[in-house]
Parts: sequence; structure tokens; C-alpha cells
Amino acid sequence: MEFRTPTLEDAPRIREIALRSLESSYTLSPQTIESAVSQLYDDEALAAKLDDDEQVLLLAEREGQVVGFAEGAIVADEEADLQWLHVDPDYRGEGIAREMFEETRGRLEGMGAERLRGRVLRVNPSGNDFYDHYGFVKAGEDTVVIDGTTYIENIYIDDEPSEMEAAETEDGRQVYVDTNDADRGNVGPFYTVYLDRTRSTRYGFQCGNCGSFDVAMDAMGRAQCNGCGNERKATRWDAAYL
Repeated sequence: MEFRTPTLEDAPRIREIALRSLESSYTLSPQTIESAVSQLYDDEALAAKLDDDEQVLLLAEREGQVVGFAEGAIVADEEADLQWLHVDPDYRGEGIAREMFEETRGRLEGMGAERLRGRVLRVNPSGNDFYDHYGFVKAGEDTVVIDGTTYIENIYIDDEPSEMEAAETEDGRQVYVDTNDADRGNVGPFYTVYLDRTRSTRYGFQCGNCGSFDVAMDAMGRAQCNGCGNERKATRWDAAYL
């Protein structure tokens, strides 16, 4: 197996693999999947990923044929996300996912990551089994809206989950910061915040750049810190992408 960074000339093959992989793994409508692939991997989006110094985009080749690709990124100090790992369904069961996973993790560790996190919908059994097989621990859950339907997304980390951190908001409310659940912003991470240690009532976000809890979020999942301007793009599964 050989690995390399893609170029824009690889965009059609990347979109083809992503489309076929998602169709095999998720019970979503063809229109939803096609729209997501177009938004995530059109030429403009792919160019932005390739220009991002904190992002890893990796192609796996066998005998000159691209058979899969993986995508990961640094999201917080010493923490990285494995965002996507797609294998062409014609090549599944041959150990390609394992090799891509190890190569991507190695590159993220070379960029300073000491902990890797993954997210996968509960309705994707093979994706959940993948993380379980590699010894990842389920650290929590989130909800995402796909084409008008709410789904549970499981969060996995390759270490024991950290304890919730107690904190106080600007208006004096007691909250708990989940450092296991970070989203990438343009100048720092956003951490999910709850009103209780059991994660039953969600409060919002804490900006990892300035520490503020004054974070606004719109219906598309975009978040912005009103203290320092740190911004998070729309979540990868919501209506902004579909």
C-alpha cells in the first residue's frame, strides 16, 4: 500500500469513493448523500483542505489505483479528529482501512496530537465496530440533523475520557466543560458545556481561545465567540452541507 497527498486532479475519484462508501454505510437518501459529497469534496472545498496546515488528507493507492482516503485534523492542543475514513466498497475486507487509519494517526501524531477522537453515527454499525476494535472508548454522544431527521452521533477517544471540568459562566451559572468533545474553530477549539456532570442538559460552548462562554450558534450549526470572534463552521452533517 502506498500513501500520498492528493491533488485537485484526484477530486473526481475522491468524490466517487466518498459517494460509494456513504451509500454502503448509511441508510440515507441518494440525494442527501450526493449533496453532502458535493459540498465536502467539490474542488473549492478540497483546495481549502489541501491548503490547511492543520489538516491531513491522505490517499491510499494499490497498484496505481486509488482505493480509499482518510481525513483528519488537529482540533485542540494535543488532540485530533479522525474526520473521515472511506474505502471503496470493492476493496473492503482487505485491511485497507487499518493501514489508512495507522498512517493517518501517525501523521497526526507527528503534528503534535497525543489523543485521537472519532465520531460516527449510531446507525453505522461497521463504523462503531471499527473504533471498538481499535480499543477506542466511547466518551459521549451528540445529535446531528440530517435532511430534517435527528440522529445520535457517538464520540470515541483512544484514551480514558477526562473528567468534566467545573466552571462558572460570565453570569455566574455553574457549568461543566467536556474537554473530550471539542470542535475546531478558526483560532481555537470550542468545548461542549453542560449544566450537569451527567451530560443530560446541554448549555452551549466554551471558547478554547479566550475561555468565554458567550458563544452564539445559528440554526446551521455555525458558532461564534462574542468575546474574541473565534468561529466554527457549520457542522458537517447539517443543512448547510446538505
